[in-house]
Amino acid sequence: MKDLARFVNANAALVRRGRYLNTRFLVEVGDDGYLVVIRDGMVQSVTPGPFVMQDWDFALRAAPDTWEKFWLAIPPPGYHDLIALMRYKRLRVEGNMLIFMRNLLYVKGLMASLRPAGAAQ
Repeated sequence: MKDLARFVNANAALVRRGRYLNTRFLVEVGDDGYLVVIRDGMVQSVTPGPFVMQDWDFALRAAPDTWEKFWLAIPPPGYHDLIALMRYKRLRVEGNMLIFMRNLLYVKGLMASLRPAGAAQ
């Protein structure tokens, strides 16, 4: 997660896709949490937890092994997409679903940017 800002902010197409998005969301990898702040489509900060009473718009929660498979260069079937993770109950999305769904393609691209192929782009 520490390289998320570098990978996303260097991807002009992804930043353009999220150019109207200003939000804070939580990514939980097992017991570890990361607060991601987005301003105008750019990752402003990624803050590791733990958090006490932290404010966020939505949260993406999954087990560490789920994220490890999702972040492979070529993920196995069922781990290739956030919606697939939700369908097979490997990912919980909580909070303001309107913000998440309105910006689904951006959030998918943002999370996939941590894959080795996304890191190389």
